[in-house]
Amino acid sequence: MPLFSRYFQDGDYKSAEVLYGKAIQKDPSNPKLFTNRAMTRIRLQSWDACIDDCLHSIALLPANMKAYYYLAQAQLALHHPNEALTSALTAYNLCLDAGSWNASTRNVSQLVLQAKKEKWEAAERERMRRRSDLLRELEDGLLAMRSFELENWAVKHGITTPSTTTAPENNTTTSTAAQEEKTDILDTSRRKIEELRSVFALADPANLQRREVPDWLIDNISFCVMHDPVVTRTGASYERSTILEHLKRSSTDPLTREPLTVQDLRPNLALKQACEMFLEENGWAVDY
Repeated sequence: MPLFSRYFQDGDYKSAEVLYGKAIQKDPSNPKLFTNRAMTRIRLQSWDACIDDCLHSIALLPANMKAYYYLAQAQLALHHPNEALTSALTAYNLCLDAGSWNASTRNVSQLVLQAKKEKWEAAERERMRRRSDLLRELEDGLLAMRSFELENWAVKHGITTPSTTTAPENNTTTSTAAQEEKTDILDTSRRKIEELRSVFALADPANLQRREVPDWLIDNISFCVMHDPVVTRTGASYERSTILEHLKRSSTDPLTREPLTVQDLRPNLALKQACEMFLEENGWAVDY
């Protein structure tokens, strides 16, 4: 087993990162080295560095599913859900093109859904802020307080450029106590903002209530709201158009990998009725 792999398995991610860096210096055209260091940097929460590695790996190997998968994780951590969704969908499509469905592919599928939810939630936060000038002003005040506290934290610990949105990175310049202190600042700010939104939602539920799309409404291939669901022999449901498009490329169920043909599909009338009822009461969900 290579030494950097041993360090990674032992949880010594910093040492693994250093060794991957030395390996890259010797072989800078190897995309796998960049991808593996990106995975290590995810464990270190070094998000920007992880993104750099992923982009280098993709430049060397454009159809690099793992690089897009790690890229999406780092983009989500930096609160860039639009970019994360694009990266996660690319990784997912590369999985489908490869004709394989395993635990890794299921993880990519879940990441796509997570990115889509965070993109929706970001749009929801902005919608609620536009609905209420007072809510927007109070939120801005809480964010300004968070920035002030982070600046004081940075001065206290001799750090010149603190991140105002992400959790602290594991590095040699900050102690565990300092990292925990920063995490506490971020968590406290997040809780206050959530409590503030909850209060406003109770006061004006028609306009400020948080809107959510249930998972059962989402197609597992396109990750969009279903309108005409069909069910397979194994009980999995898909949007008719997306499963038919999938069957043009593969004659297997995308979830179970069991053989599947068009003749095996049946309309899921109960789910279709439930989808129609939800959309009638929540017309905004068509934009999810």
